[in-house]
Amino acid sequence: MMSGWPRFLSDLIEQWPLIWIGLIHTLELTVVISISGFLWGIAIFYLKLSRLPWVRQLIDAYISFFIGMPLIVLLFLMYYGLPQWGIQMSPFTVAVIGFTMNVAAYNAAYMSAAYQGLDRDELESAKAQGFSHRQIFSLITLPQVLRLSVPALTNQVINNLKDSSLAFLIQYTEFFARIQELAATNFQFFKAYLLAALVYLFFVSIIVLAARRLESWVMIPGTYRTISNIGTIH
Repeated sequence: MMSGWPRFLSDLIEQWPLIWIGLIHTLELTVVISISGFLWGIAIFYLKLSRLPWVRQLIDAYISFFIGMPLIVLLFLMYYGLPQWGIQMSPFTVAVIGFTMNVAAYNAAYMSAAYQGLDRDELESAKAQGFSHRQIFSLITLPQVLRLSVPALTNQVINNLKDSSLAFLIQYTEFFARIQELAATNFQFFKAYLLAALVYLFFVSIIVLAARRLESWVMIPGTYRTISNIGTIH
């Protein structure tokens, strides 16, 4: 009777097709929420610069709320709570919506922090030359803010990958859910979770390398700045 690593490897090979599908689901979720959270974050950041005080206050409340609320609570509220009100969504839909709202709040906070470092004279000069608020945002503010926010935004992508493991708690069969099934098959929990850790580390390393290439490409010498402390936003 096999035991130890031979037994574990045998079960791993047997369940590999399901584990592979779970890994694809994890990467799919990570890509989707990274893109949607980035785009929605830009929208939130744009509204935060509104000339209407009540809009800025509303956006500040949004950012504070979703940064302050644990992501798992938000997912549980949507997946297990909303059906009591007749609203039912698939695990993937709940994960995308929940993660997007959460990730967008963080991304908007990073951009807001970067905005504090922009040259106000440049913005005022553009305004004096007749540029509209939207033109100043799209042509001057946003490009500079994104450049300064690259380290924080790419770090958020890494967090998205790691946090995607929470989706198994709302019955989304991603990679970690399949690893749980593998561990329950032979009770080789250490080996199963070690495998999961190595797989996550592999993909995190890829993102880190890609992020460094991106940073070196977009950063202007003498202007490098890391936006990581979102506590300074509010």
